[in-house]
Amino acid sequence: MLEYIRDGAEIYRQSFATIRAEADLDRFPPDVSRAVVRMIHASGQVDLTGDIAFTPNVVSAAHEALEAGAPILCDATMVAAGVTRRRLPRDNEVLCLLGDPRVPDLARDLGDTRSAAAVELWVDRLEGAVVAIGNAPTALFRLLNLIAAGAPRPAAVLGGPVGFIGAAESKEATVAHPAELEHLLVLGRRGGSAITSAAVNAIACEEE
Repeated sequence: MLEYIRDGAEIYRQSFATIRAEADLDRFPPDVSRAVVRMIHASGQVDLTGDIAFTPNVVSAAHEALEAGAPILCDATMVAAGVTRRRLPRDNEVLCLLGDPRVPDLARDLGDTRSAAAVELWVDRLEGAVVAIGNAPTALFRLLNLIAAGAPRPAAVLGGPVGFIGAAESKEATVAHPAELEHLLVLGRRGGSAITSAAVNAIACEEE
């Protein structure tokens, strides 16, 4: 019989203790640090700290939005599935519109990806929302273009798309965007659904 730790709470305790011992968290405010710890936990990479871009008030802005009942707008069903509903303070709506029947035709009309087209359908829910983008750079680019054209501002943009084409560029564009959006992002090629939903979960509830 293989021996291993069987207590789930103890696994979490030791995991977070290991992350805090090994990761360089000094440059983060306490609330951002708590979110970064969970993002590292989701990725298994303590060097993630070197690629984190954030605004100082991003956690408080996102948490206050969730406390006010704001929706969480996700670019992928995997991001939405990773949000722990019991951590949400107001039973917040977690929404991914990638499967909306309007998306294929809209993508064709826009000459863009389905992920980007789904973001077009966020507009009436975007003001004060928490945006969680973990997969598609085109979704983040489309969001930035919509805001530049006058669409409502979300409370915060979390996570960051993963990949080799456009991922790094979309996040750099978010950091440099003239709207100065509140953001917590993994720069470069890294990112993904697990990291993004981990950021949402950490911000939704302070319990580690």
